[in-house]
Amino acid sequence: MEKKSDNLIERPPVVAVMGHIDHGKSTLLDYIRKTNVVEKEAGGITQAISAYEVMHKDEEGKDRKITFLDTPGHASFSKMRERGAQVADIAILIVSAEDGVKPQTIEAKNTIEESGTPYLVVINKIDKPGANIEKTKQELAENEVYLENYGGKIPCAEISAKTGEGVDNLLSLINIMALMENFTGDPGKEAAGFVIEANLDPRRGIEATLIIKDGTLRKGMCAACGESVGSTNIMENFLGKSVSEASFSSPVRLVGWSKLPAVGSQFKSFSSKREAEKCATEEKSKMDEARKKENGLAASSETEEGADASNKKIIPIVLKADTLGSIEAIEKEIAGIKRDGAEFRIVQKGVGPISEFDIKTVSFPENTLVVGFNVKTDKSAMEISQQKGIKISLFDIIYKLTEWLETEISEREPKKDAEEILGRAKVLKIFSRTKEKQVLGGKVLEGKISANGAIRIMRRDFEIGRGRVANLEKNRAKTGEVEEGAEFGMMLDSKTEIASGDILEFFSVNAR
Repeated sequence: MEKKSDNLIERPPVVAVMGHIDHGKSTLLDYIRKTNVVEKEAGGITQAISAYEVMHKDEEGKDRKITFLDTPGHASFSKMRERGAQVADIAILIVSAEDGVKPQTIEAKNTIEESGTPYLVVINKIDKPGANIEKTKQELAENEVYLENYGGKIPCAEISAKTGEGVDNLLSLINIMALMENFTGDPGKEAAGFVIEANLDPRRGIEATLIIKDGTLRKGMCAACGESVGSTNIMENFLGKSVSEASFSSPVRLVGWSKLPAVGSQFKSFSSKREAEKCATEEKSKMDEARKKENGLAASSETEEGADASNKKIIPIVLKADTLGSIEAIEKEIAGIKRDGAEFRIVQKGVGPISEFDIKTVSFPENTLVVGFNVKTDKSAMEISQQKGIKISLFDIIYKLTEWLETEISEREPKKDAEEILGRAKVLKIFSRTKEKQVLGGKVLEGKISANGAIRIMRRDFEIGRGRVANLEKNRAKTGEVEEGAEFGMMLDSKTEIASGDILEFFSVNAR
């Protein structure tokens, strides 16, 4: 059991802002920071976790630091929201007083409660003409979110992120919650915390954003996360400014990792590179063992090119994105696109621009989708893709990518054959029978029957076989068609032995 440190001091809270898309998460942080992030986001949607530090004076005039995590509201980014709630000390569930409770509001609430993170509710957009605070509180209560003075104990702040009304009260409420929760840390320890984002910068290399939950990170130290080792030679704060050290609750970006660290994973720091590499080697051994077990359990179900054991058409995807968080979100979107006859399968994925290597590894150019999200395409990759006839599709808004994938799978899904019944006839008498041919007489009950038509043989409403018309006669004369109510003679090609009273269904096959 780890010995409790004698050097514990008060630690600023890490706060995750969560809620439905367009309910004002980024606008709130913009007001608090006096900067504008929304305009930089494609389509006005936050599509990555961002971390920011702010200072706020408490009632005694003392400066208190708060670290905010801005998390995406779109449904596909639930993994990133889960990560935000795990890293955070306090969560804010933001709800629009104009729109009320929405699907991602409930999803965010469930994520917060499952993580065990204490939270408060912020009712935003109270300045809007259509705002209805009481109705919003009622909807929250209907979804088991019971606010203070409304039958429960969850703190609530009513604000306008646009005008700033109520924001100071919100920050004071966060500080009170932090004092009640008594968050502490030991500045003398080597830093530990979580990786909240990682990406590959074409110029600088692999960089990762960390939230320090305890201890201090200084230049000259090394960090380890899973199999990856990171240097502190380039260490930046949330403003992108170089810093020589950072302590608990601070977001910090390290540039220069041996490989992309897994987003959401814990990191540790060490005074020497040797210690960090030893930790990474041990983690690699554990991961390799886990992968062996996983590969042993999950043998490939593919049986042929472009299909699997379920006879679904497989549509391969090569996916490149700006961050691991974006890849997670897109993977969730792809997993949610279901079709009976086809499915997407990511055959290659990675962070960074679409490269020559990505294009060269495409096995089936006519069938593979190469997709980029918030990334560009290298010139050499573009040239090779044109030579091989591979289309590259680039997106910067998640729902646009999803809509495109829905269209692609609909167009590529194998068409099913629909059988249309043209007529039904009853067998009245069997005249002769050989191994594969039968001569019979019958009467058309409905529709019409035709020569060379396909037939389904029914007995007591069950199909017992199929056949095809070899010859059709009416009034002892050969004919191409017999209408409803008329009797006929027929030679039928079928291995199924037909009996008087059987029903013959004549049908055509149409692709749909």
